[in-house]
Amino acid sequence: MPSASSVTLAINTVRTLSMDAVQQAESGHPGTPMALAPLAYALYTRHVKHNPADPHWPDRDRVVLSAGHASMLLYSTLFLSGYDLTLDDLKAFRQWGSKTPGHPEVGHTAGVETTTGPLGQGIGNAVGMAVAEAQLAATFNRDGHTPIDHYTWFIAGDGCLMEGISHEAASYAGHQRLSKLIGFWDDNDITIDGRVSLASRDDVAARFAAYGWQVLHLADVNDQDAIDRVIAEAKADTTRPTLICTKTIIGYGSPNRADTAKAHGEPLGKDEILLTKQAYGWPSTEPFHVPEEALAHWRETKARGVALQKAWMDRFMAFTKAQPVAAKELGRRWHGDLPTGWEKTLPKFDATSGNVASRAASGTVLNAVAPALPELLGGSADLTGSNLTDVKGGSIFSAEDRTGRNFRYGIREHGMGAIMNGMALHGGVIPYGGTFLVFADYMRPAIRLAALMKQRVIYVFTHDSIGLGEDGPTHQPIEHLTSLRCIPNLLVLRPADANEVAEAWRIALMHRDGPSAIILTRQKLACIDRTTHAPAIDATKGAYVLKDAPAGTTPAAVILASGSEVEIALQAQTELAAGGIATRVVSMCSMELFAAQDAAYQTSVLPTGVRRVAIEAAHPMSWHRWVGETGTIIGISTFGASAPAPTLYREYGITAEAVVRAVRG
Repeated sequence: MPSASSVTLAINTVRTLSMDAVQQAESGHPGTPMALAPLAYALYTRHVKHNPADPHWPDRDRVVLSAGHASMLLYSTLFLSGYDLTLDDLKAFRQWGSKTPGHPEVGHTAGVETTTGPLGQGIGNAVGMAVAEAQLAATFNRDGHTPIDHYTWFIAGDGCLMEGISHEAASYAGHQRLSKLIGFWDDNDITIDGRVSLASRDDVAARFAAYGWQVLHLADVNDQDAIDRVIAEAKADTTRPTLICTKTIIGYGSPNRADTAKAHGEPLGKDEILLTKQAYGWPSTEPFHVPEEALAHWRETKARGVALQKAWMDRFMAFTKAQPVAAKELGRRWHGDLPTGWEKTLPKFDATSGNVASRAASGTVLNAVAPALPELLGGSADLTGSNLTDVKGGSIFSAEDRTGRNFRYGIREHGMGAIMNGMALHGGVIPYGGTFLVFADYMRPAIRLAALMKQRVIYVFTHDSIGLGEDGPTHQPIEHLTSLRCIPNLLVLRPADANEVAEAWRIALMHRDGPSAIILTRQKLACIDRTTHAPAIDATKGAYVLKDAPAGTTPAAVILASGSEVEIALQAQTELAAGGIATRVVSMCSMELFAAQDAAYQTSVLPTGVRRVAIEAAHPMSWHRWVGETGTIIGISTFGASAPAPTLYREYGITAEAVVRAVRG
């Protein structure tokens, strides 16, 4: 056992590195790392199952710093533990190109499990990681073999718990009885504005108990023995997630800043840092000093990690010998590879089967591919019957049945989004989740983070326009397509008919560099007859010529549309042809994919010098790039109304007649 002085030195190294890095960057948050250093030390040296030499081994514990502004706590701990971070990386905190950005970013820094900063998102991510662990464990652990057996930990501050997403995610976790989820609430009673009491008087412990969590108390984070005891108690409860209310002093040790808002989000100042180091009995006044004794003690973590991973590898080899088929399947899932031949399960629609709403086609596609893709897990935010997101015959994921692949997220769109992010980050599963397109607003921060982290998450957004009809403007999305198309790395797919829906699902499932949003209708769409034109759907390129002008004829205009409005574009083309005007119809399923094509392909679809008319029952903003200055966009710039869908399309001018007038004009 290390001596008390050695432990104190190791903890204070985290504190001083955090202070010095924030001071050098002239920005950041020193107070929380100073307060939580003892917890980080206890977790990474004794309790968390991790290996600094291999940050990605599948059965490691996941640690989520939901209070992402305290990033120097994590960076200092990772550096000292032996992850791929150097002291120079800490010195480059918050600088261009460094491995230590202002808030943790997954894929950017070794040992960081998720991107945090927007408060509360990390709690949702942690819940999703615990969900994935539970589902995979139930699926693959058998006959005494446990290839999946790890914990998820999170650290949250007062701000995380104020955010609404924490309520949604914590409620879901309690309902699901995720006993391998352990969270620490950094109870320091300080926010940027001052005391928490200025804005909140919540009884956090009672709140989490009401959610169904085990609630424990750690009276002093500086008490290492108490940390060990409370973690042991947390693990002993195998029926509930645990929240440990952890009493801390923000800016611990600072003579003039401790326990004040001044310690939260700004450098302490050189003079105050010197005074704080004196209070710690620190052996040097030089910034970024790392005592050899402290570093050597921390680096013992590496040997511990190697031993932990070896023990798991021995277990996995035994599992492989006993269950070779299951082991191979688990390996495939960990790598994120799709099984060979799965695309053959995609259905093909005709006039008999395909004259359906695109949401209905989506449900058909999902159920066709689901048997071949057992890693595909998902559901809806209480709109299962409308989004058609159930796998028929599959059970519901629950505390009683962890193998279930159908999820009931409840009316928690934001929580659902963050939980899906956590599931994707964990690995081994592909999460999807449904709601109405208009409610994408409720989960937008989670969508944005999925895109930032480039996670394979699939959103099923139905009821995509005024076409949903009588529910009226509160439920009719107008600006949502444009706003989603503005998010970098988000692939937005709005298929025109049932066969394009199948293509959209294929594209989304194969897309590994970010999330995908499949945008679907409530109203029925005709199955487009492609027997006389467009022999193949080319949605993989985002846009393609669906029906061209007659051979040898130069089109007078190109009509562009997506989704349900492609049908209107084809009607307009027929009317124009009757009047002797030849046109080309382009189905633009995905602007992002089309933008990624080379200029030659783009020009082959949208020839220069030919007038362009776009139609979409949504805000026109995202179409300006494709129609140019001389083109026309038929869209909607106002809110909708309550009426049957045909009436709304007529009243808002989303009609073939409007396209005909635009082309002739």
